[in-house]
Amino acid sequence: MAKMKVKGHEFNAPLIRDSFDRRALQFHNNIITLLKKIGVIEDDINVFLQPVAYKRGRASVSWYLDGRNLYYSYSQSRKFVENIYVVFKVIEAEVNALLSEEKTFDQFIDDFSEDKDVEEKRIEARKLLGVEEDCNDLGLIGQGYKKMAKKCHPDVSGGSTEKFKEVNNAHKTLKRELT
Repeated sequence: MAKMKVKGHEFNAPLIRDSFDRRALQFHNNIITLLKKIGVIEDDINVFLQPVAYKRGRASVSWYLDGRNLYYSYSQSRKFVENIYVVFKVIEAEVNALLSEEKTFDQFIDDFSEDKDVEEKRIEARKLLGVEEDCNDLGLIGQGYKKMAKKCHPDVSGGSTEKFKEVNNAHKTLKRELT
């Protein structure tokens, strides 16, 4: 079986051929169960569930813990059900690392901390770097970043420190999402 590595964790790639909606719901429920193990109240967990799980779509989960908004999403796979599987596996690995004390509580919080408007920021970042709204190719994003960084660098005629910072932040936002 093929392996995949996401957010530093290696696990079997999803091989889902049937019962897409049912499996997506299982992964949804498993994510909630995992987060409850570390003290997150169910009402503070929002796992987006797409109505048709075999179609393409981003899987995401947000939750509140220790007064912070935490978030994780994945959209590299062809089907929503495969994306929510990856989200489940990453959260499972991270929660297990926290519970086994391989990771501190602060590290866990830092790894998932996001602003509430993270999705809008990602759309704006892609627009700023000149890539398509659904682009997940780090190579293309990197090319857009280099092009804009050269254009906006403060040492270049017509460059701007503020614009250069915006370009750097856009690149960091997308890089964090995709690695």
